[in-house]
Amino acid sequence: MKFRVERDALADAVAWTAKSLPSRPSVPVLAGVMLRVSDGSLEVSGFDYEVSSQVTVEIQGDADGAALVSGRLLAEITKALPGKPVDIAAVGAHLELVCGSARFTLPTMPVEDYPSLPAMPASAGTIDAAAFATAVAQVAIAAGRDETLPMMTGVRVELSGSNIALLATDRYRLAMRELEWRPEDPEISLNALVPARTLNDTAKTLGPLGGDVTMALAHGGAGEGMIGFSAGTRRTTSRLLDGANYPPVRSLFPASHNAEARVSVPALVEVVRRVALVAERTTPVLLSFGPDGLVVEAGGSEEARASEAMEATFSGEPLTIGFNPQYLIDGLQNLLAPTAVLSFVDAFKPAVISPAADDGEIVSGYRYLIMPIRVTR
Repeated sequence: MKFRVERDALADAVAWTAKSLPSRPSVPVLAGVMLRVSDGSLEVSGFDYEVSSQVTVEIQGDADGAALVSGRLLAEITKALPGKPVDIAAVGAHLELVCGSARFTLPTMPVEDYPSLPAMPASAGTIDAAAFATAVAQVAIAAGRDETLPMMTGVRVELSGSNIALLATDRYRLAMRELEWRPEDPEISLNALVPARTLNDTAKTLGPLGGDVTMALAHGGAGEGMIGFSAGTRRTTSRLLDGANYPPVRSLFPASHNAEARVSVPALVEVVRRVALVAERTTPVLLSFGPDGLVVEAGGSEEARASEAMEATFSGEPLTIGFNPQYLIDGLQNLLAPTAVLSFVDAFKPAVISPAADDGEIVSGYRYLIMPIRVTR
């Protein structure tokens, strides 16, 4: 194997592939990235039996072949190279990399021990790449981090005709985003539970490429239990989580509310951040709504307290409700709108935060539900 490639193209390809490699692989070869040259193109791929990543790069190929090298080491090296063409050649049990006057020799691993990448499932449809990336980021923030509850670490993808719904919850908050897409089958009705971290990393990478993302999802037969995404020269697959017993989280959104507040998103984020400085890890911030606006307050150890009043439009009976400050900030920042509409049933039931446009109209598509923390005063 011997070829020449542009430094930036190589560095981007290796960095993207190496990002999903395991830090503690079950077998050494899974820590490697596969470099395979054929027909004037280079395929850079990685696979850990859960997630596969593959990107194709244009090169000047002198000799076809394949080599398997440490992914993280190669990513660090390519990132640090000077901005010149890179010459790479497999020589015996080593990979030689030359860029300008910099020269590296890396040990290779046996190519024949590397597992075959899974084939992409059949295409289910396409979605705008930028819109997809935004939607995933808005929802993935609410997914759980506790690996002992794997179901809660996923984003539920609900495909129904031309509508996609993304939902995630860690039991303390719930985010839901709905948006349009272009399905291959107009009557499609499928659900999948995708690991949130994988989905977020994939969307974040494919979004800036522009154009469309193709979503591949099998329904029975080959490729079942797997989802795939592709855009441009990049493709990735991921095993799905078992979502058979995923709770009916949509029912958590209240059918009606008894009070509603409208608040400036940047102002409320700033005030919550400031007031929460005195709050301990498990201490909530209190939001007191009334006809005069909103007062945000918190108390910490050794009598440390903080409060700040701010403008808010409120309708309903005055109420005081407590929230985890970081969960509240996460929801507000992902509204992507100037105004937040907070809807309440009472101080002990979940509140719903929705985005509103400059004219005050609620923007459909995104809702963030947050559980209150009971506070005795």
